[in-house]
Order: sequence, then structure tokens, then C-alpha cells
Amino acid sequence: MDDLQVIEIAVDRYAVAAFLGYLLLIVGLGIYSARFSSRGISEFFIGGRKMNRFVVALSAVVSGRSAWLLLGVTGAAYLNGASAFWAVTGYVIVEIFLFLYYALRLRNYSEKHDSITIPDFFATRFNDHNGLLRIILVAIILIFMGGYVSSQFVAGGKTFASSFGVAPTTGLILTALIVLLYTILGGFMAVSLTDLVQALFMILALVVLPVIIILDAGGWNVIVEQLRTIDPTLADPYALTFGAAVGSLGIGLGSPGNPHILARYMSIDDPGQLRISAVVGTVWNVLMAWGALFIGLAGRTIIPDAAMLPAGDTENLYPVLASMYLHPVLFGVVVASIFAAIMSTADSQLLVAASGVVRDVYQKLLKKGEEISQRKLVLYSRIVIVLLVAGSLVIGYLSEDLVYWLVLFAWAGLGASLGPTSILALYWKRTTRAGVIAGLIAGTCTTMIWYFIPELRALVYELIPGFTAGFLATVIVSLFTQPPDNAEHQILDMKG
Repeated sequence: MDDLQVIEIAVDRYAVAAFLGYLLLIVGLGIYSARFSSRGISEFFIGGRKMNRFVVALSAVVSGRSAWLLLGVTGAAYLNGASAFWAVTGYVIVEIFLFLYYALRLRNYSEKHDSITIPDFFATRFNDHNGLLRIILVAIILIFMGGYVSSQFVAGGKTFASSFGVAPTTGLILTALIVLLYTILGGFMAVSLTDLVQALFMILALVVLPVIIILDAGGWNVIVEQLRTIDPTLADPYALTFGAAVGSLGIGLGSPGNPHILARYMSIDDPGQLRISAVVGTVWNVLMAWGALFIGLAGRTIIPDAAMLPAGDTENLYPVLASMYLHPVLFGVVVASIFAAIMSTADSQLLVAASGVVRDVYQKLLKKGEEISQRKLVLYSRIVIVLLVAGSLVIGYLSEDLVYWLVLFAWAGLGASLGPTSILALYWKRTTRAGVIAGLIAGTCTTMIWYFIPELRALVYELIPGFTAGFLATVIVSLFTQPPDNAEHQILDMKG
């Protein structure tokens, strides 16, 4: 083990230039979008419901994948082999149904009732006059979004360190500043347009790199045989326990509970175009998922021991392989693709968290009934984003968890609380406000308890019991409490 040589990535000026060119493009889109996003909070947080079907499709899938896919899944495939396939299957399947059915209902209802945020939707749907439901929702979003955003900053720090020789802490700060700059400038439109560009970067890197590696190795069959030589289980997609399989598939249950994905559905200009968005988004989801898996599996045959990676961290596999196989300019594009994944998620989450503070707490509760200028609300939103970035930086600096697990915990918390409650709110007219509150609390608490008890965590991914608890609590309490008087009308509003 001590004789293994750690692979170092040489810093190349062409790679740096390609990466800087990408950053200039992203910041330029932020500046371009600034005038539109400054008109009001509807424009700032959901693009005034004017987003194109292709922008919505790519933005929804890219913002949901984050550095978890490019760094986390590649690292998981490297360690666990073909069984990592189950970690991407669940969300691909679930998001097809979200695009086709869930999204249409949410989009129709949000426009009819001028709902800009997910707490807006819940508050209107359940006549939340005293604001308790809204406060609980914002609190849950802030708790889990803080960990989610910080994990993206940690991923950026790792990428800067492994790719350009920058200290991880410095990389952490640089990542945060880049995300902060274009998010506060352009709001949702900048975030969505950059997601479109970032989707192209990600798909290019995730398709080109594994193809080059596989061809260089002599074909996929050669790689499979080499994996079997290292460890026969690496080539077996079924080499995992039942609990691990259920937990991996269950990752998809987080999608209907993550507000930064749901905001995309609310932003489309024509809800009738969501079927086209479903096709485009699914193709992109599948290509990115398979690319990440192939990179991890092929990487195991090229670098058989994780100790050869920088810091012995499997989440550095992707940039290391790119530096070995690609021209420096293309390597710069790969580094850009990692930052694309990071920024497409972090910026979206910052907008969601800021909308909870400004729209749901400040405008709807603290200043309820008062006239507040749209420009002032946008200004306050930008200030909140700055504060959220600062807080996430602190969490990221203190965090020692791998990106893969930190993201999965935040994903689980949001999925277990908002997932079952939002599905029932959209499809079951018998759902009550008390039931939703019970579901939110049950899902959140179960996820946290499960995560922090190692014996439970070893059984199954915490999203599964959390989602189940949230669903059952919502149904049971709803059956014993009175639904809103206009429940039937509310459901009709969703159908359009």
C-alpha cells in the first residue's frame, strides 16, 4: 500500500483557460438576465412562468443531479461496481411520472392562485391563515438546504484542489463566490439559462470520456473481465443486499420533495408542453447516469487502488481520469462540467431557500396585507442569498462527510417531508392541513433519527422509512380531521 504512487494532475494553462472561458460565459448570462429578474419576485424566483419547454426539461434534471452524480456516483461505482446502477434507476423512473402527471397539476394550480413557492402552494391549498404550515415548511427547507448547498461547495473545493492544485478551503470559497455572483444578478432566469449551458457541458463530458476510456481498453467486454479479475462482485449488478437495493431505488422518492426541482415545473410557459419536456429530460437523465456509471467502472480497472487517487478519495476519480485521457482543453471542459453540476444545483437551492425567507416569512407573514414594492423584495432576496451563502460556507468548512452521503441526507430529508405531503395534496381531496403538518414533522424526524443511529442506517437508506412515516402520518391524521371546505374546488383547479 505504501509503495503505491498517488496520481497527480498537472496544471495546464490551456485547461485553466478553457475553464475560465466557461466561467465568463456563466457570469455573462447572469448579467444578461439581471434586468428581467429585477422586475419582481415572480420573475426572480420562477422566471415569471415564461420558461421554454427545453429549458425546463434540462434545468429540472440538471439541478436535481448536482455533484452527487459526477463525483459521488462515479466514486460509488468505483467502490461497489455495477450494483451502483440501482442508485440512478429510481430517480430516472420517478421523474418521468413527475413530468407527465405531477408537474401539470402543480403548474396549473400555482398559476391560478399566484403561488410562487412551494410553501405558497401548501398555504393556499389548505387555507393556512395563521401561517403555521408556512413556517414549518420554510424551517424544513432551510435546515436541509443548508446541508445541500454546503455539499456543493465542498465538491467545488475538492475539484479545485484535485484539478488545479488549489487548497480545498480556497476552492470552497471560490466556488461559493462564483455561484453567489450570477445567482444574485440574474435570479431564476440566469439559473435556468446557465442550467441549459451546463447540461450541454455535463452530457459532453459524461459521454465522451467513458467512450474514450472503453475504446482505449479494447472494448466493454475487456473491462468487464478485468473487473471480475479484481473482484467478481464488481461486474454483478445484483451484488447487494435487499435493503441496499430498496434504499438505492428509493432515492427516486426524493424528487417530488425537492423544491428546486418543483420550481422548474411551476416556471414553464405552456403546461401542455410538459410531455415534450418529459422526453427530453428522461433522455438526458439516462445518458448522464450511464456515463457516470461507466466512468466509475472503467476507472476501477485503470486505477485499481483508491490510495492512488489524490487524498485517497474516490470522489476525485472523475477529474483524474479526464486529465489522463483528454487534451488539456477538453480536461478544462470536464472540470467545467463538474462545476456545472455543482452550480446548477446550488444556485437553484439558494433561490428556493431565499424565496422561503422573503416571500413566505417576510411578505406573507411579517408584512401580511402591506404593500411592498417588487424591487424592494428582489433586493431583500439578494441580501438573503448572500447570508445563505455565508452560512453554507461555514457548514461546508466544518463538514467532513463525503459529498455522496451529505447530499443523500439532505435529499432524504426534503423527500421524506415534502414528497408524500405534496403528492397527497395534489391527488387526495381528503388531505387536511393538520395531516400535512403531521406528515412534515414525521418525515423530518424519522429521517434524522434513522440517519444518526448507525444500526438503523445500516438497514436501509433513511429516505425509505422517512417517506413512509410522512405518508402514513398525513393519511391517518387527515382521516381524523376536517378537510378544507373548498377541497373539491382545489383539486379541480389542479386539473386545468
